[in-house]
Amino acid sequence: MKKILSFLLVAVMVVASLGVLTACGDKKANDDFKIGFICLHDENSTYDKNFLVAAEEATKELGLSADQVIIKTNIPEGNECYEAAADLADQGCDIVFANSFGHEPYMLKAAKEFPEVQFCHATGTTAHTEGVENFHNAFASIYEGRYLAGIAAGMKLNEMIEEGKITADQAKMGYVGAFTYAEVVSGYTSFYLGAKSVCPDVTMEVQFTGSWYDEALEKEAATKLLSNNCVLISQHADSMGAPTACENAGVPNVSYNGSTEAACPNTFIVSSRIDWAPYYKYIINAVQNGEEIATDWCEGFEVGSVKLTDINEKVAAKGTKEAIEDAKAKLIAGEIKVFDTNNFTVGGKKIDSYMADVDTDANYEKDTEVIADGYFHESEFRSAPYFDLQIDGITLLNSAF
Repeated sequence: MKKILSFLLVAVMVVASLGVLTACGDKKANDDFKIGFICLHDENSTYDKNFLVAAEEATKELGLSADQVIIKTNIPEGNECYEAAADLADQGCDIVFANSFGHEPYMLKAAKEFPEVQFCHATGTTAHTEGVENFHNAFASIYEGRYLAGIAAGMKLNEMIEEGKITADQAKMGYVGAFTYAEVVSGYTSFYLGAKSVCPDVTMEVQFTGSWYDEALEKEAATKLLSNNCVLISQHADSMGAPTACENAGVPNVSYNGSTEAACPNTFIVSSRIDWAPYYKYIINAVQNGEEIATDWCEGFEVGSVKLTDINEKVAAKGTKEAIEDAKAKLIAGEIKVFDTNNFTVGGKKIDSYMADVDTDANYEKDTEVIADGYFHESEFRSAPYFDLQIDGITLLNSAF
């Protein structure tokens, strides 16, 4: 009897130890684990392609099979998103991820209905105030990547000035923006500040399209900026409209979400992007190991969530790579702050205090002081950007959206 009891005790201990390894250390996919992805568009959108490429990379690295990954594309920012999320939950997905700002209320609705499923949403703003345990927001400090891309743009402007192609007062950039949301404002402002850090005379005009993805409107916006004598174009919009307009006009371009060098070899300089693979791996590992997922997640260069493409040496100014690497190291070390209040003014005045709308409500009330220690603390009080100051040097050509 003692031998039998000893055997049973050892067996229990072995099983328990295996359970601990599975819960805390095993990174391999469980056979019954599934993750679902909801995308606003498909691979024809540079924005969505960036998410899809990361999904393939992360799930492959973690050993997930094809039947453990379900992808839904071209899901509008409406009740279709809720239906897609509910369907993924019904299909046994442990995690459902959606990639567009307007998906958020429908993901939240699904999260409340399926409490056993983790719902993760990119670019959203409400997870930290809703208090729904299985609903999460995520972003990355892409403003740092845009700042570095801006340095590449500023160096190109300096080269054009030195070669006599433009004068210093003609160093005007154009920027194609989707909407007047803080996410876009933060992006074009950080890009401008990066350019200004190396080219002090730079100015910029912004043309909005009112759409995340409309190739015709984006090309039209870029064409308008070119007609206004902008000598370099960047964007926060998701098609090839602006890069194509630049290639046709022979005007340097800084793209977003991936390289356009193959299609625009004579004008593409560099691109910044969010790499979502680190976040995907984080949430998959968390669920498989029985760990909590952060309500609001925002990371940057240190974990590989913000990246720049290879520089097109054919177009970029000499020394661009070295300048970017130097600034990147200083950003990581905290020696450079993108929104250092010594480097911009609003209405001719330096800003030393600002209440931002961090806890988003229906009235968009300002609720959080975000300037301290001499800089605007972007994406620290929630993951999604909330920088919405209109700084001097940037002119909005339209703002109806």
